[in-house]
Amino acid sequence: MEAGPDVTALVRELTGRADPARLRDDVAYLAERPRGRTHAPEAMLRAEAHVARRLAEAGWRTERQPFDVRWRPGCTDRAGGARLSPFRFRVHRRLTGANLLAELGDEGDGPVVLVGAHLDTVAGSPGADDNASGVAALLEVARLLGGLPRPPAVRLACFDMEELGFVGARVAARAAGPGRRVAGMLCLESVGCFATAPGTQAIPPGFGAVFPSAAGAVHATGRRGDFMLVVHRRSSDTAADLWRRAAGAAEPPLPVVTLRDPRPDGPLGALAGLAVPPMNHLGRSDHAAFWNAGVPAVLLTGTANFRNPRYHRPTDTPDTVDHERLTAVAVATAATAALWHPPGPSRPRRHRR
Repeated sequence: MEAGPDVTALVRELTGRADPARLRDDVAYLAERPRGRTHAPEAMLRAEAHVARRLAEAGWRTERQPFDVRWRPGCTDRAGGARLSPFRFRVHRRLTGANLLAELGDEGDGPVVLVGAHLDTVAGSPGADDNASGVAALLEVARLLGGLPRPPAVRLACFDMEELGFVGARVAARAAGPGRRVAGMLCLESVGCFATAPGTQAIPPGFGAVFPSAAGAVHATGRRGDFMLVVHRRSSDTAADLWRRAAGAAEPPLPVVTLRDPRPDGPLGALAGLAVPPMNHLGRSDHAAFWNAGVPAVLLTGTANFRNPRYHRPTDTPDTVDHERLTAVAVATAATAALWHPPGPSRPRRHRR
């Protein structure tokens, strides 16, 4: 059966139940103040409680999974600047945090698709786009999938300490490597900022030489920042195509630029980025931890600081988020998560006596 008709039918069904007002409320609540385990712990607990409450209302079982890591390389979560700057590098002596994981129904031992977004912000920024938008989309995905007659094999995750170097995602990915239940991952990162004026989309230096097709697609529209970037690898080609189809059928339809990272999944792919610096921009969120663990993953993003002038600043506020397009992002993500069936690990059947 072809994927196209299935995607369109499901997107239409989900669009009929999607509600931009719900995403507006979630973004407003989460982005009321900066939140982070090290610089704003009370606000982080407040945000956690909101997410857990919304997931429970949608019928999901939520589990808080604490972690304690030591001597972890990463970066500072101070406000301003791009994460790739060498001045942001840090080695963290000890970090104590928690991820929120949620499941719907009895999934058994079969493979699942994980949809994730990070909950924390840098210090001093309320983080409406980065990344209350991603979390709000995740919560709408929960509501949309929870309303389907047959629960899909999907797990949701709100990651901690992304701004410190994907710490929470790296903890989760270690438990989701080859041979484990997570067979694929979709990452929602800074998905609320859209700009239709020419010249509003920047392109990283050297990017056009390494990825001429993607750069050409951006230039062809006058460098308008009105599209979603879908970054994938060969292992997640199917998911990227599903998401592109779903976004085109959403309301409003979302232009999509797809970009295949040529590196392989696993540690070798992480090392390859050192030889070609522009590739490092493709791993600037939690999906990279899953790539490195050998799990097929896709990054869904509005390109963060390459479009949003308020990135990592106090001005990243809810009034700058496009909630209609954000709703379309949630619908496309829900449809992709429900229809993507990456090859799962083979598991021996247990025979009951």
